Amino acid sequence: MRRTLALSLAALVLTAGGVAGCGGSSSGNGSSNGTTGAPAPVESNPAGDIPDDQAFVTYRPPAGGFTVKVPEGWSRSTSGGSTVFTDKLNRIEITAVDRPAAPSPASVTAETVPILRKKVPSFSPGKASTVTRHDGQAVLLTYRGDSAPDDVTGKTVRDAFERYTFHHRGREVDLTLSGPVGADNVDPWRIVSDSLRWQ
Repeated sequence: MRRTLALSLAALVLTAGGVAGCGGSSSGNGSSNGTTGAPAPVESNPAGDIPDDQAFVTYRPPAGGFTVKVPEGWSRSTSGGSTVFTDKLNRIEITAVDRPAAPSPASVTAETVPILRKKVPSFSPGKASTVTRHDGQAVLLTYRGDSAPDDVTGKTVRDAFERYTFHHRGREVDLTLSGPVGADNVDPWRIVSDSLRWQ
């Protein structure tokens, strides 16, 4: 009888422990979802991969001066002196301005980062460095930020940005490529950033 009683008590302890464990797990999930004001979460299976067979076409701005390849079939719009190409969660923004001095990592960090910090929701800076592309050097600034809310769902996505600043004879072109963090767009972004040609 003592053995039966001992087994019953052991079973009761195990059952109580299992219930407590389940309760702890549930409350942990609830607290993580209740955070407000934090950056948009990174998707575990991020969408936004540009297909390997994506075709590219040459874009030439009305004012001339340069050309750059963009994915064929993407939507195009113009706003505030910038031309923007979008498809699903990916975006390419092209802005050209007159600027006498060539940029450097230091100047981009000092001048551009403060502007982006005010403009991009949940802005998180990466680094600025000099990279070489087909038509010369450019300053590459990497950073992260939240996308604009989806028109239908209101959902925001955590985006990774690559901002290339090219300069040639007093003309500057800023080429900003963005898509969800974790999306595998290394090759398409290289095609675009390597395609700029000064005219």
